[in-house]
Amino acid sequence: MSFATNDMVISMAILFLVLLTPCSSSFWNTQNKIKTAVHYSPGFELGPGSVSNRYYYDIEFPRGHVALKGFNAEVVDESGNSVPLYETYLHHWGLYRYYESKSKLLTDTRYDPHRVLHVSDSFSNSHIMIRNSGMCQGNILRFYYGIGSETRGTNTDIPDPFGIEIGNPAEVPEGYEEKWFLNVHAIDTRGVEDKLGCTECRCDLYNVTMNEYGIPLSPSYEGGLNCCYDQTQCRLRKGFQAPKRTLYLRYIVKWIDWDEYAIPVKIYVFDVTDTLKTSDTSNIASSDHDCLIEYKVDPCNSDPKKDDECVDVKRTRLPMQKGVYFVYGVAHQHSGGIGSTLYGQDGRVICTSMPNYGSGDEAGNESGYIVGMSTCYPKPGSVKIFDGEKLTLESNYTSSTRSHTGVMGIFYLLVAEQLPHEHRT
Repeated sequence: MSFATNDMVISMAILFLVLLTPCSSSFWNTQNKIKTAVHYSPGFELGPGSVSNRYYYDIEFPRGHVALKGFNAEVVDESGNSVPLYETYLHHWGLYRYYESKSKLLTDTRYDPHRVLHVSDSFSNSHIMIRNSGMCQGNILRFYYGIGSETRGTNTDIPDPFGIEIGNPAEVPEGYEEKWFLNVHAIDTRGVEDKLGCTECRCDLYNVTMNEYGIPLSPSYEGGLNCCYDQTQCRLRKGFQAPKRTLYLRYIVKWIDWDEYAIPVKIYVFDVTDTLKTSDTSNIASSDHDCLIEYKVDPCNSDPKKDDECVDVKRTRLPMQKGVYFVYGVAHQHSGGIGSTLYGQDGRVICTSMPNYGSGDEAGNESGYIVGMSTCYPKPGSVKIFDGEKLTLESNYTSSTRSHTGVMGIFYLLVAEQLPHEHRT
């Protein structure tokens, strides 16, 4: 027979309580709490060389007060098969949040929960757009999630105990409800004369001289979003024929129910084309940013064999108004991209995101296409951005063989204003 002293009993009781009580966020793990849903956008029809760039409102999405933990998407056919990029190029997709008036839903007899709007359509007073935390002006780059051809091979999971807080009833205006919409920009490149030229939206291949609003383009504008808008057509090889087909954006959402241990993150989207001018003493408001979204990379003027001399480097300097902890980061680039880096004011590397180019024929590994971007997941609290710190964003493209039009140098990051131990004290 054995006996336990009073001290041993007390110690064991304390240990038992510690193990059972989630008194610290270090014990908080969402692995068994994560919910996952697979949804499909409304179908969009594409024929060889055609373009679809549409907005789908009131999509299926988690409801209630939750924390988003991941979101990804890909283009699939009517049978649910992944469509390779060399057939349909996913230029980009974006996920957006908005509030819609409940009275609008009751009075509008034409309401369609999956109505399709073009990019030129605008919201009425019955809708309120909810953008991310910045930094671009107005409605530019306002998405919560957004990516392009690299979508299948890029990790979007948010580490514990962080999450994107949505559906908080205290934030939704009275008389409104939270909803979401998708923008899907896809280009069918079957049978086109120049696949890269079509995906880079070169104006001559689309025979376009005006933008979607009927405004003439500048003669110096060689290519970009203004030339491959919805229902435009890229030039086909003579005699090529193939049937139209209906495609979908299949999207996967991960989330958990919001609780006291979740720490909210803010979304920042930086654009290397931002022409914001700063000084060491300026306090810049978001309205002073001028994000152009895309730019042109000129061809290399040196010996094309010297690849290290044929790199186009573009930089911009952006201030963070409030100190935060860096949680996650990833860049978005187009073909020709060779990586992007976000630097601190002292020159330290906050995050470098590199493209992964495919080498095969199967969907997700298409040769010559960017099929993934590397991501940054620093240990919580190890990377701090300080109050007023001016960050430098650098985007690199190769220009050894030809110019590139409509390229992007976007950097998406998640930041937290507090750490787990600060959240619980």
